[in-house]
Amino acid sequence: MRPLAQREPGVIGALLQSDEVTVSVIADGVHVHPACLSLVFRAKGAEWTALVTDAMPPVGTDAASFRLGDAEVAVRDGACYLPDGTLAGSALSMNRAVRLMSTLPGVSLLDAVRMATATPARALGLQDEVGVLRPGARADIAVCDRELNVWKAFVGGELAYDAGG
Repeated sequence: MRPLAQREPGVIGALLQSDEVTVSVIADGVHVHPACLSLVFRAKGAEWTALVTDAMPPVGTDAASFRLGDAEVAVRDGACYLPDGTLAGSALSMNRAVRLMSTLPGVSLLDAVRMATATPARALGLQDEVGVLRPGARADIAVCDRELNVWKAFVGGELAYDAGG
């Protein structure tokens, strides 16, 4: 995607000024710089900004590399790189995206959680099924500590992950 420019705003300019389009961002500080994440939030707010991840297989592990087809992909600082240095994806978990967003000026933890839950659910037309805690919803829930480390995860109301065993 071409960058935002003063005389040619392009897709980014169109998305940032629209009141009808949800934008998605990979909030890892690599794909999108924190200053740009702040700009997106100021322009769109939590209601129109969805946190996404293009996580590769090492997400949630300490792996330093992995195979992707014929290429050996290196993992550095939460991002995945091909041997020529090309960005190939991230090792970004959603809790890390929420953590980063919530550290930005003006972005509350509630805003960051909304961008990871209710906003993408609404954008996909699934607002009555996921992204909310209410009777009849799917009950996909992550239980986190103050640092947003995931301790338990429930999928459809069933325990799917327990950090304690």
